[in-house]
Amino acid sequence: MIRAATPDDIDRVAAVVVDEPVGWISAERFRADLAARMYRPEWTWIAERDGHFIARALWWGRAGDTHPVALDCLSVDPSVPDRAALAAALLRAGMSALGAPVAPQFTVSVAAGWRDDPATAAAVGWRRDAAIAAGLTDEVERLRFEWTPGPVASGVAGRERDRLVFQEASDEEFLHAFRLVASGSLDVQTRRSVAADGIDAAARAEMDFYLGCPGDRSWWRIVTTGDGALVGLAVPSATPYHRNVGYLGVVPEMRGHGYVDDILGEITRIHAADGAQVITATTDATNAPMAAAFVRAGYRTTEIRVVYSAPVAGEALGLQPSTP
Repeated sequence: MIRAATPDDIDRVAAVVVDEPVGWISAERFRADLAARMYRPEWTWIAERDGHFIARALWWGRAGDTHPVALDCLSVDPSVPDRAALAAALLRAGMSALGAPVAPQFTVSVAAGWRDDPATAAAVGWRRDAAIAAGLTDEVERLRFEWTPGPVASGVAGRERDRLVFQEASDEEFLHAFRLVASGSLDVQTRRSVAADGIDAAARAEMDFYLGCPGDRSWWRIVTTGDGALVGLAVPSATPYHRNVGYLGVVPEMRGHGYVDDILGEITRIHAADGAQVITATTDATNAPMAAAFVRAGYRTTEIRVVYSAPVAGEALGLQPSTP
């Protein structure tokens, strides 16, 4: 039987343990986010056999969201002969009932070098098969980075800070900057959204997403040279769990001058000045320049995220997976 959970199921849902080498949601995390309405019984789907739970899917959203925006955890008991088939059925039933206008992304978190570990490769493999069968056919591998105070970060990232000016600006100025930096972006989601909906809609969706994040709008900065030429933008942000790099970009005509280091350094400084002990960030594995900038700034890779999404127009940009 495949169905949504009820409040009476919560204890049994929370008790599920995943013994595979992939990221999963513990009882403590599930209960905390359930209390904050980021998990909800109606967003939690289960499969049961003879009264025992044999699969669960946990969709996540922000407290004020009408629909979930991410699938955090998909598990099927090893006793099930075809785990991928049951998982696909669970995903299809859940996504159909949830009715989200955009199919929530499904993220599988693993350690670096996961393909070389048979157990991890197998755990990702059946989840990939299930995601594809359920219509989440676009696969992107993302790197998760983390900054913490320490000797490597004593300078708090960045190079010649004085060569750029960081200033507050209006929503209209930021929207203009979002439009410009989207051109030629190496980010997979940005390119898809621009191709599907045009650069204006893509920029608007990107900006709206970050306006809805827990971060403070007052942190945002437009970046210019000393004589006022637009370089790009810095959007420090936050998840419900940590301070986050959020979004940064350089306009096409200013690329190739190393400004990404200055902008990332300023975002890091803003968070560090507020006492942040952890700053997280993600970028596509294929975005080598951005990944290299994180390393130069003292960020370290903490995990790999394999993200599955539906190839639909208008999908949300820059979505930060809910995993802290």
